[in-house]
Amino acid sequence: MENNENIGLDFEIDELTNSVRNITTNDSFQTSISRITKADLKTITKRKAWLFSWRQELSFPERDVFKLTIINNQSIIQGLNSLEVKSDHVFIHLVESAPFNKGKKKIYSGVPGNLVAFACKLSFQRGHEGNIAFISKTELINHYIESLGAIHFGGRLMIIDTKAALKLMNKYYSNLIL
Repeated sequence: MENNENIGLDFEIDELTNSVRNITTNDSFQTSISRITKADLKTITKRKAWLFSWRQELSFPERDVFKLTIINNQSIIQGLNSLEVKSDHVFIHLVESAPFNKGKKKIYSGVPGNLVAFACKLSFQRGHEGNIAFISKTELINHYIESLGAIHFGGRLMIIDTKAALKLMNKYYSNLIL
């Protein structure tokens, strides 16, 4: 079984939006996040250009895998994340935008920021004050500091504290009351 634990996350925050934004039309679309289902696994394979084995992520009982979809189009997955609720924070194991939301020809921006904001929301809901952590690829440490307000905790460990989590949540969940 392949281990994604030490690879470091390499998602790029293209922009922080209040939803997801269509690059061509500039229209914004409200999103929802829910757990993936076994039926979803047929559409999120390496053969269909997804980078990670999301089926493998589901095999870890301590992790939950969530999908980001547009509210009026729940059948198309815009991005995924794998989260683990720890004793005092939420740990992000993986974040991935759908293949069509990557690179110069991507359809929607705001997907990775939306998924990180959801991790912050889950942390608040679990009583962890919005605190999240993840392992970064070395070359993206400064990117996460600048784009997410993350703190470089040492090595490749990054954390998002309550203050930064609130900023992200206010961007994506402005109508949310905790």
